[in-house]
Amino acid sequence: MSLIFEEETYKIRNVIFEVYNEVGSGFLENVYQECMEIELCKNEIPFESQKEINVYYKEQKLAQIYKADLICFSNIIIEIKAVRNLLSYHESQIMNYLKATNMKLGLLVNFGGYPKPEIKRVAN
Repeated sequence: MSLIFEEETYKIRNVIFEVYNEVGSGFLENVYQECMEIELCKNEIPFESQKEINVYYKEQKLAQIYKADLICFSNIIIEIKAVRNLLSYHESQIMNYLKATNMKLGLLVNFGGYPKPEIKRVAN
């Protein structure tokens, strides 16, 4: 069984490891966000940063919005964390992003771990 967006995910994972190898753990999420953007550009990976996502309730648009850290290749949401351990509500957050956008794949990335970043693949 093949994974969805396997090639795209492989390229993104390489960027994540490059950022982690360069800066390590201990920075704030915004630092990793900016580093990711630099590496995504360098690797010619198309992305949108801090993309606003509308939320609906029974087909009515709500005033509340989500902001996805990154959307790569127009179909993969990247949620960046810099925490000691990922928790269930972090996964719920990216699941909600997927639900709100009807996208099929998200990567929950934690740069706070040691000795490597934690990457959790979340499919809708």
